[in-house]
Amino acid sequence: MKIKIVEKFKSKDFDLEIILVNKIEDLGENKDLLESLDFKIKDESSIFLPESKKIYSAFEEFNYDSIAIAIATAIKKATSTKFKTVKLVLNNFLEDNFKALVEGAILGAYKFENYKSEKNKNDLELNFVVEKKSSKLSDVLEESKIIASSVNCARDMVNTAPADFTPKSFAEAAQNIAKEVDLECEVFGEKYLEKQKMMSMHSVGRASVHESQLIHLKYKPKKAKTKVVLVGKGLTYDSGGLSLKPADFMITMKADKSGGVAVLNTIKTIAALKLPIEVHAIVGAVENMIGGNAYKPDDILRAKNGKTIEVRNTDAEGRLVLADCLCYAQDEIKDFNYILDFATLTGACVVGLGEYTTGIMGNCEELKHKALVSCQNSGEYATKLDFNRYLKKCIKSEIADVCNISNTRYGGAITAGMFLDNFIYEENKNKWVHFDIAGPAFVEKAWGYNPYGASGTGVRMAVQFIKDLVN
Repeated sequence: MKIKIVEKFKSKDFDLEIILVNKIEDLGENKDLLESLDFKIKDESSIFLPESKKIYSAFEEFNYDSIAIAIATAIKKATSTKFKTVKLVLNNFLEDNFKALVEGAILGAYKFENYKSEKNKNDLELNFVVEKKSSKLSDVLEESKIIASSVNCARDMVNTAPADFTPKSFAEAAQNIAKEVDLECEVFGEKYLEKQKMMSMHSVGRASVHESQLIHLKYKPKKAKTKVVLVGKGLTYDSGGLSLKPADFMITMKADKSGGVAVLNTIKTIAALKLPIEVHAIVGAVENMIGGNAYKPDDILRAKNGKTIEVRNTDAEGRLVLADCLCYAQDEIKDFNYILDFATLTGACVVGLGEYTTGIMGNCEELKHKALVSCQNSGEYATKLDFNRYLKKCIKSEIADVCNISNTRYGGAITAGMFLDNFIYEENKNKWVHFDIAGPAFVEKAWGYNPYGASGTGVRMAVQFIKDLVN
């Protein structure tokens, strides 16, 4: 979708007009007609009046989410027509919320049609009409286009079928991103994992015909103000391994790469925005399958930092991949200020928080709060989940240093986070935040400006966190 800012005196006649409304009085000359059609002032409520060529879209609250949903709803309505151009006249309030309008429009227009034999060919042009152009609006437009496009790129990657997005495909995607925005890129295979004694990650992928890949992207601007490390779980498919998932639970497991995909598209965005922050993105790209060479319940694995792990369930594999990736990050990258990991880690987080909310965990209250604020300012939903001494006992092993699952069904999101804490070195405990994005990463119904399937969760919150470090 093309987006432009157009000055009022230069604006031409457009096919359609979008009008965002917050109260009945905003309905203008069509008030009686819209009321007779039972149009309601509520989020995700829109109506198209063909005769007047207007789309009315309502928003309930004066915040990012409501406004982004309103424009997304209107854009979806517009793309269902054959019209090619649409305008939205901005007032002072809408100019102040321009970021929500741009991102909501681009995210709302997204469609995943790679596997459709017939594709939607309506290439809509959205024109924001203003009294006078300003550099402020132009800057917001360009930045928001970069961010939202990266989210849509993440959606495409996550939605891609596992046969078409293997660990090597993941590495190729990273290499393409590196060329696109001028990043350094290193990719390592299973021999490297063996040499580095990263047997926790290595074991998860060894039954797959697709070789596991450790991906490391680097963005190093001159005079960087701080250094951030991003680590992502990149399970291109998760069958559960020998602790095989039920058939219904295997559907959507292509989305288990969402954390790694978020990390790739975050560093891509930071580089495109040319922010003065050094960023490293590390992804463990692995496929968890079954076979004669599969790792087993009762195996004892040794991670890169020397800690031993008792495997009691091979479906708790993401934390095993992240354990080695976190160790690799801390061993290879010196003097970083923050280390953030993103993973569709636990079904327990979805049970506890619902499908739309990310769980934030870590040891530093101040850092968790900073992450939460950045997340909320980005338009994503999150809440903090606190560690405690009693849950720590639940992942104790009698025969190894730690067990990969808890001995209780309760608090599974937190015990998974506490498992990862075993692989954060003492000097980095207060630099680390864990984001469990299992709920919002992939939802089998449309919600707000998010479509069926992948949402691209993690990109906006990570970008906002890093942007906030500059300000």
